[in-house]
Amino acid sequence: MEAKQLFTDKDWRATPEPVKQYIQRLEEANRLLLSQVALLEKRIEALENKSNKNSQNSSKPPSSDSPYNRPKKKKPQKGRRKRGGQKGHKGSKQTKLEPTEEKEILPESCSCGCSTIVPGSLEPFYTHQIIELPKINMDVCHVILNQGTCDNCGKIVKAQIPKEHRAGYGPRISALIAEISGIQGNSRETVRSFCESILNFKISTGAIQKVIDRTSQALKPYYDTIGKKARESEVNYIDETSWFKGGVLRWLWVMANREVAYFMVHKNRSKQAFLALVQDWRGILVSDNYGTYQKWINLRQTCLAHLIRKGKAISEFKNSAHRNFGRKIVKELQLLCHWANDPPDEAQWDQFYNNFIDLIFKHQHEKNDVGRLSRSLIKQIDSLWIFLEVADVDPTNNHAERMLRYGVLWRKRSKGTQSKKGDRWVERVLSFKQTCQIRKLSSFPLLIKAIDSFFK
Repeated sequence: MEAKQLFTDKDWRATPEPVKQYIQRLEEANRLLLSQVALLEKRIEALENKSNKNSQNSSKPPSSDSPYNRPKKKKPQKGRRKRGGQKGHKGSKQTKLEPTEEKEILPESCSCGCSTIVPGSLEPFYTHQIIELPKINMDVCHVILNQGTCDNCGKIVKAQIPKEHRAGYGPRISALIAEISGIQGNSRETVRSFCESILNFKISTGAIQKVIDRTSQALKPYYDTIGKKARESEVNYIDETSWFKGGVLRWLWVMANREVAYFMVHKNRSKQAFLALVQDWRGILVSDNYGTYQKWINLRQTCLAHLIRKGKAISEFKNSAHRNFGRKIVKELQLLCHWANDPPDEAQWDQFYNNFIDLIFKHQHEKNDVGRLSRSLIKQIDSLWIFLEVADVDPTNNHAERMLRYGVLWRKRSKGTQSKKGDRWVERVLSFKQTCQIRKLSSFPLLIKAIDSFFK
């Protein structure tokens, strides 16, 4: 802001020349300071916006949020529902199992003091179920190999271990180790401790690793079938997250739909990796705004949740015009998401479309975050509401992100893998685990079946 001139031209002409030069130098220095202040204010705003980013206004995971900056919980309002099961909620009752033992309990005495029951009136009215873990006795088979002398040449002839017994651990115990390690995500040491403490047998971490390696091979036919099923689907939700192999950056990709989830560890986050994942698939892609996804030549649904978070970040800027834009764009995109369950009529759509188009085209030429978001929305406008036109398409990529979540926890817990063999195990067990979860199948019986087939 320049200072207002408080004297006339006549006063200026009457001013001595040295004073004039001094004032001119002051004015030049003032202009320079004002320009520097403007640059610093812009930089401070950018730094504040960056420091204020969290999982609600950016793509940062919730685990990265500071525990000191969590939003305060609002006081419960009157009439607000209480915690726990609500009225009309379908409860989850305990399943009555087939009994291994039954005990008949007879009434002792009536409240009146009489202890005699009318003959023939006794009948069961309630069954109280007690579930207990039996004492675990491992089935241990000793395969005794014999040797003898050949009657023809005199050589010693030795028996060979049958193929199905060479592993030293049967299908059920192998499946249990794989379940605890891969499906439940425990360390080798935890598995070793469990076997020694609960199952009462000792096993080394090296032997556990061999069991896992065999399970990985047993799961390969399942993994290949899951990949085939994924590429046959009309709609797929695709996402990726960082991974590490021996401390070197890799990427864990997922391709998921309503039936299966297919995982792949790749050294790149690139078009090459994306094509290795999808291969010949040409369906509807649901994804975030990563550049490779935006170049998909077929139908694509942009994840509106990512765009809403960007809008929320802008709505927290100091500049009032920017805040206003952010709030408006969040409101419009949230309305769009709401229509996934309650589609709009023609009048509602026309009103939304006109407001939305006016909003983004009005700000498209701005050289800031507002302009960048507006240009991004214009560029991918055809992919913002595919979910309104095609069934089984969601407005967000949350399905793929949920599938990846266990992989993210695995990476944080174990720091990734150490070898290509480890990468293959991660791909196969994650695909198997998440597909079982999608289909509401128990993984343990299927692991037993896969390992038993592999041994045979």
